Amino acid sequence: MLESQASGIRILDVAPPPADMRVSYGADQNQFGELRLPRQGKPPFPVLMFIHGGFWRAPYDLTHAGHICSTLAAAGLATWNLEYRRAGNPGGGWPGTLDDLRAGFDFIRKLAPRYRLNPERITLAGHSAGGHLALALAGHHPAVRRAVSLAGVLDLQRAWELHLSNDAVVEFLGGTPRQVPEHYADADPVRLRIAAQQLVVHGDADDIVPLEFSRRYAALKQSRGEDAQLLMLPGAGHFDVVDPESKAWPKVQQAVMGITAR
Repeated sequence: MLESQASGIRILDVAPPPADMRVSYGADQNQFGELRLPRQGKPPFPVLMFIHGGFWRAPYDLTHAGHICSTLAAAGLATWNLEYRRAGNPGGGWPGTLDDLRAGFDFIRKLAPRYRLNPERITLAGHSAGGHLALALAGHHPAVRRAVSLAGVLDLQRAWELHLSNDAVVEFLGGTPRQVPEHYADADPVRLRIAAQQLVVHGDADDIVPLEFSRRYAALKQSRGEDAQLLMLPGAGHFDVVDPESKAWPKVQQAVMGITAR
């Protein structure tokens, strides 16, 4: 069962509005994205590529992320809800997962002419493990200019120390920090130099990924001169930050729309 708090559980149990289309960006069955187009605004549309969480594991897919993607599409963003190979899928884990994210990001340029998208206005966003992946991709792909983490696992060494979700990071990276130190160095956004604008959002009532991950991340990045801003949401749990019906959502949407406009 996907770990969750009572707050925000709705998005795991209720089917989201359907996407406008599903498009494959690779040959594997997990290499596809769901595209939702805005119902307002003038083209070419800015794009938000969303990366779902689930502690990088194969059983957890992009379905629940359709709620946030539908809401942001209604607000004027084209959304590209990306599926990718996870730990447990052939080729998933590190670095295959990152390869998929890179391919999915680059594929937006192929979609742009047909669907009137603006390939110069792409924002990455991800939730939980997807927040980690959004910032990791930003650290590896020079074309990423904006990245948003929602309750992200932003320190992989710390995730291992706390044994989050029964050592999910060990499954994802293929070992412990002692066994595969090069994977931790390469995958951990807290260690990467990131030129993109970064927004990290976290609720202080999150009992799945503690607030300390985002708070420490933002402080460290700021000390290094990176553009990283923290939005802390009092009373918000892990799934509140991606639930359009939560009390925290208006602030999340305002912040996401704000960074996409920069």
